[in-house]
Amino acid sequence: MNDVQRFLVRHHRLTRRFFMGLGAVGAAAIASWPRLGRAQAGNEELEKAIAELESFFTPQASFRDVSRGKPLPHSLSEMKKREVGLTRESWKLEVISDPENPAKLSRELKKDDGTALDFEDLLQLGEKHAVRFAKVMTCLNIGCPLGMGIWEGVPLREIVWLTRPRENVRRVFYYGYHNDDLQQLFQSSLPIGRVLEDPYDLPPVILCYKLNGQWLDSRRGGPVRVVVPEHYGFKSIKWLSHIMLTNLPHANDTYANGNNDIDSPLKSFAATLSAPTEVAAEKPFPITGYAQVGISGLSKVQVWISRSDQEWPAEDKDFATAPWVDAQLLDPPPKWGGELPGDAIPADTLGFDSTGRPRTWPMRLGKAHWAILIPGLPAGEYTLRSRTIDEKGLAQPMPRPFRKSGHAAIESVSFRAKAS
Repeated sequence: MNDVQRFLVRHHRLTRRFFMGLGAVGAAAIASWPRLGRAQAGNEELEKAIAELESFFTPQASFRDVSRGKPLPHSLSEMKKREVGLTRESWKLEVISDPENPAKLSRELKKDDGTALDFEDLLQLGEKHAVRFAKVMTCLNIGCPLGMGIWEGVPLREIVWLTRPRENVRRVFYYGYHNDDLQQLFQSSLPIGRVLEDPYDLPPVILCYKLNGQWLDSRRGGPVRVVVPEHYGFKSIKWLSHIMLTNLPHANDTYANGNNDIDSPLKSFAATLSAPTEVAAEKPFPITGYAQVGISGLSKVQVWISRSDQEWPAEDKDFATAPWVDAQLLDPPPKWGGELPGDAIPADTLGFDSTGRPRTWPMRLGKAHWAILIPGLPAGEYTLRSRTIDEKGLAQPMPRPFRKSGHAAIESVSFRAKAS
């Protein structure tokens, strides 16, 4: 028995229960469902759909780009990039006290006196302190990840300690380069406690200079960007230019101006990758997808198919009482992708053992792929939905259903089963 056949056997009972939830339509579907041993066409389709899944890690050039700035900083000429410090050779980082709400520092790192941190200084710190971790990068208000990678850099706290702070440091403000235009300035912030200590076994906040074992390219925010493991992309600003330590207790994030919840960490949610617009009636077909694994973890992905004209109680807007069925969460991939050198996880990457295998699966703050083979459906119009169940048993869009705190809406995909 091959892996796909074992997959079908494990899901046969759930599939029956799933279609019984559709009433008479489900009973008809089950009546026409072929014996597992004769479902070879369905097996092959599922196997093919799984084989065609996106790579687990994303090559740098394949990340989606939502950069800000006119012109976009990564589009500047190489001469201009050198002039403004956007190359590894010319990058310099200032770390100063907020002049209006000063933190007490023993020293500041400044360009005008030659003490600013340069790229070689950062790499020297990396020889002792560098960390690597896997993270999915997601925009707060976009429903699909921008990409998944292994990010490498120096913990931000190591740079903070270079200033020998004494007191009155309550928050860290940090800024990205945006054409020296105050109207385009992009900034974010973190409480000093999160920078100095990593709660709940989270990786540290880093000044990142490598992605998937390669130098961070300009489109991805190179030469150096901030990466905050548990947060959305606006916290991980690109083209880092300077840091300010402040005694202010509140955030200064650019994203706060758009009525966004700037302190809401990554959520868990599911979506499809291969979903048909039309299938042959009465024949099995595969569905594949991914789940973003947020701060609350992931225990399962579920799917539900309903007739498109099926009415649903208005008081159950999140479909909590629908006849959801478990999909199969796929195991770690045999090949990681992302153009990792040798397709190998870099040594000492957090969350992986010495052989390069994940210590837990699915990995929090990452993604996981899922798949399911749907039995044949009678001819008609249908809606497919998918959702996550987190490690506490809460179903998407809970526990944080509000749109401005990150995408969590249940995806719906319409398709038709067409009689031949």
